[in-house]
Amino acid sequence: MIQALGASQGIAIGKAFVLPHWEWELPDQKIDVGDLAKEFDRLYEGIRRSKTEISQMKTELDEAVGSEEASIFDAHLAILEDPVFMNEIQGIIQRQYKVAEVAVKEAIDHFVTMFDLLDDEYMKERALDIKDVGNRLLKHLLGAPEISLPEDTQPFVLVVRELSPSQLVHLKPELVLGIVTMVGSPTSHSAIMARAFGIPMVMGAEGKLEQPIGTGDLLILDGETGMLQVDPTPEMVARYTEMRRRLIAQKEQLLKLAEVPSVTMDGLSITLAANISSLKELEAALGNGAQGVGLFRTEFLYMDRSHFPSEEEQFEVYRTAVQKLKGETLVVRTLDIGGDKQLDYYEMPEEENPFLGFRAIRFSLKRKDLFKIQLRAILRASNYGDVQIMYPLITSVEEVREANEVLAEAKRELEAEGVPFRSDIKAGIMVEVPAAVAIADILAEEASFFSIGTNDLIQFTLAVDRMNEQISHMYEPFHPAILRMIRSVAQAAKAKGIPVNICGEIAGDVNALPIWLALGIDELSLSAQAILPVKERLLRSKASDSRRLLDGLFRCRTSKEARELARQFHAEAALAPGSANPLV
Repeated sequence: MIQALGASQGIAIGKAFVLPHWEWELPDQKIDVGDLAKEFDRLYEGIRRSKTEISQMKTELDEAVGSEEASIFDAHLAILEDPVFMNEIQGIIQRQYKVAEVAVKEAIDHFVTMFDLLDDEYMKERALDIKDVGNRLLKHLLGAPEISLPEDTQPFVLVVRELSPSQLVHLKPELVLGIVTMVGSPTSHSAIMARAFGIPMVMGAEGKLEQPIGTGDLLILDGETGMLQVDPTPEMVARYTEMRRRLIAQKEQLLKLAEVPSVTMDGLSITLAANISSLKELEAALGNGAQGVGLFRTEFLYMDRSHFPSEEEQFEVYRTAVQKLKGETLVVRTLDIGGDKQLDYYEMPEEENPFLGFRAIRFSLKRKDLFKIQLRAILRASNYGDVQIMYPLITSVEEVREANEVLAEAKRELEAEGVPFRSDIKAGIMVEVPAAVAIADILAEEASFFSIGTNDLIQFTLAVDRMNEQISHMYEPFHPAILRMIRSVAQAAKAKGIPVNICGEIAGDVNALPIWLALGIDELSLSAQAILPVKERLLRSKASDSRRLLDGLFRCRTSKEARELARQFHAEAALAPGSANPLV
């Protein structure tokens, strides 16, 4: 058994089909000066055909899983139009008198090597996009066929060194039980698409296998934990088959709770909203009974395309989302770009520590032209339902006031243009840095609501990068410092009479639910998959019992003590008289 990276949830059991790793090996062919025009013609024809294919794939993906995921191919089209990439190819042909395919191969190798050397996971993933586009162009220049997947109807687990979006878009989800890649990360385009298709996926198996996986080998993979087993024992197959059956049955049972109000046994109501990045995710969340959207990550509207989205493009997405919510609230977080989220078409400044640098609200306040475009789109969408605005990475009162000044300016413009919007739209903030916690009482006078972003708050407070394998064990949501910070923010919000919400992974931890009940948290913002498990536990809980746990938690001196106390409370509450399973 090996431990890789979980990229898309689900358990897969089946025989492997290993996709060959095709690296182009081309002789260094030269041309005469009189053949330059011919080579450029070949290059431009290859580009034209590549663009046509990519556009067709985008259309196919749009029909299958939605326009947000299909926009991945906008980035591929942008590469073929990128002057730096194309000038590199043309320069090799013109100055070194090399055939078009050799020039393309050398340009691919140059940019892939350059990106791979960067200490930035996002840029490493973009190297795969360049390789994908370049190989498509090479295919047309060489007249070579694509490597194809099995055409029979026998389901398989796909094993590949790295999987490009172009390959993934041609998969038939009903035949692909799961995917294993040797390299890659859960932030890659392929991982995003696998999640959209609902295909279990494990990544990063390279260097962890005793011997290469062969076509026909039996595999078990767990896309949530990243576990991969080659040639499992019959006992292990039976165990994971039963686990898979239970997961499917559990999901089917939990779906019965989708329309049940989220109220504790002693009458405390708490809103269970969704975290989404696209309209496709919204559909899944609504299917699981989401009571609105507590966090719409708008940066994904800006990524994987060739230019900033227009006001009209954003407005259409926000309007569609709020209309689908049918009266429930849509909280739109303004652009949170920077850190690990970069734009292909906008060069961010080089920074030694981008997570502490030019990102989120800092970027928006520097580029108020772009900020106002987004705010105008959000305001226009507010005419169609309950839309709220949320500013990310707030550290001071000045930032809130400056952001609200831009919002007021956008309102004045729309009013002058006769465009309808809700003038009383609420603007809240993310509380995700220690500075905001320390002045939460002051910020509560400036903001309409708080949303505690626990993922970043934990990282900033504990000085721990949870993606760093050396120290990821120190990323601890139940750390006494974190629990006290959350309590402090909740108390400040309640004192000023504004709602306080929790988002981040800990919001979906059923062991943490009593904390939210005891603190009087108004809303949890969860992934679509976490909504029903949390609701099932909520329906069997009592807020009065939760307050007993809270007293004990704040006497704990270590993370281990706090986590164990919460786990024990959860186990005992599940067995307590009167807490029958609502599904039974």
